Amino acid sequence: MESEWTLKKIGEFAEVRGGKRLPKGKKLSEKKTTHPYIRVVDFSDGRISLSNLLYVPEEVFPSIKRYIVESGDLVISIVGTIGLVAIIPFELHEANLTENAAKILFEEATIDPQFLSWYLKSSIGKHEIQRNTVGSTQPKLPLYGIKNIEVNYPPLPEQRAIAHILGSLDDKIELNRRTNETLEAMARAIFKSWFVDFDPVRAKAEGRPTGLPDDIAALFPDSFEDSELGEIPKGWEVRRLSEISKKPQYGYTASANEEVVGPKFLRIKDINKFDWIDWTTVPYCEIEERNTAKYSLQTGDIVIARMADPGHAALIEPVYAVFASYLIRFRPLYEVYDRYLQYWLRSDEYWKLVRGHQTGSTRANLNAKVLGDFSVLVPDVEIAISFRSYIKPIRDKILSNIRESNTLASLRDTLLPKLISGELRVPNAEKFIEEAEV
Repeated sequence: MESEWTLKKIGEFAEVRGGKRLPKGKKLSEKKTTHPYIRVVDFSDGRISLSNLLYVPEEVFPSIKRYIVESGDLVISIVGTIGLVAIIPFELHEANLTENAAKILFEEATIDPQFLSWYLKSSIGKHEIQRNTVGSTQPKLPLYGIKNIEVNYPPLPEQRAIAHILGSLDDKIELNRRTNETLEAMARAIFKSWFVDFDPVRAKAEGRPTGLPDDIAALFPDSFEDSELGEIPKGWEVRRLSEISKKPQYGYTASANEEVVGPKFLRIKDINKFDWIDWTTVPYCEIEERNTAKYSLQTGDIVIARMADPGHAALIEPVYAVFASYLIRFRPLYEVYDRYLQYWLRSDEYWKLVRGHQTGSTRANLNAKVLGDFSVLVPDVEIAISFRSYIKPIRDKILSNIRESNTLASLRDTLLPKLISGELRVPNAEKFIEEAEV
C-alpha cells in the first residue's frame, strides 16, 4: 500500500441518514406521481433501476418529505440484501428512500462518492459491511455500523481516476443492456404484429399491402377461422405445449458452488431479471457425471420457473449448464419453432395463462402438467422459419452485446480489488485495458 493512502471510518468524513417507511395504513402507488420511492428491490447492478418504480401518493408525501435523496447521493441497503450500493441518478433527484436503505452525505471534499461506491462493492468493502452487520435471525447494517466502516483511500485525483476506469467499463455494460432492451422490444413488436394482432393476415384479407417482403407476405393466409382461442389465421393450429415438446424435466436439487469447475447452475433468479441470461452471474454446480446428461441444457431448450415467481422463462443459447429444481425444462420437438416459442413465453397471452393457473395460497407455484396443458397457437412451419430468419439480425446483435458485456464485466471484476487495494495503479490498469482490446 502506498504511503499517501489514508485510513478513516466513514463516520469521520460523512453523515449517514436513514430512509423512511410510509405512514401506517398508507400504500405506494403504481400510478406515477412527482415522488418516486426507492426500494431495495430497485437496486440493480450498482444502479437504481427505473423500470419498476412505485410512487408516493401526493397526499402522503408531506409526512415523509424530509427523507429524500438528491442526484449524486450514495445510498446503501441495510436490511434484506445488505450492502447493495448505488449513486442516485438525476431522474431520481428528490425521490423518497425506503427505511431499508441509508444515504451517505459527504462532509469532506477529500472523498469521491463514486470511489466509495466502488470501494463498498469490492471484497474489502464487503468484508467491512459484513463485519459491521448485526443480528442473526434478521441481520441489519445499522447506521452506526455504516459509520464504523473503515475506508483506505488514495488522494482525490487517484480516487477519481479509479472510479473513472471502473465506471467506464460499467457504462459500456449499461449501454449494452439498454441497447438490448430496445432490440428485445423490436423483436416483441414483430411477434405481436405477426402472431397476436395478425396484421399481415388482416392486410391481405382487406387487400392492403402487408409491409413485408413479398416472399414472406406470401406465406400468410388471407382469411381466418374459429378455434378455442378465438379467431385465428386459416390453417394454423392450436396445440398444447406438451404436444410440441418432449417430456418435461424437473431440475436438479443442489446448491450453487463457486469453488468447483463444472457446468453453470441456472436458477430462477437468473432468468427473471432480463430477457436474456447473464451467464457471468450464474454460479457453478457440483454434479456427478451420471446426472449431467439428465439435467443438462441444450440450445433451444425452454426453462420455466415453477415456484417463487413462477412463469418466468428463457430460451437457452449455447452453454454448458444444468438447471435447478425450481425450474422445468421443455425441449421443443421442432427446432424451427424455438424463436417463436421464446417470444410466446414473453407475450401477454402467455402471462394470462400463468396468472390464471397459479396454485398455492401462500406461495404461488406451477407444475409440469399445468404448464404442459397451456394452449399454444402454432403457425405454419414456413412462417415460423421466416420469423426465425427475420429476427436473426436482432438476436445476433443481442448475443454480441451480451458477449461483450461478459468480457467487460470480467475485466472490471479483475481490476476492482487490485485498484481498490492499491495493488494496481491507474497507469498500469489503463494499459491492462488496452491490451484486453475492449
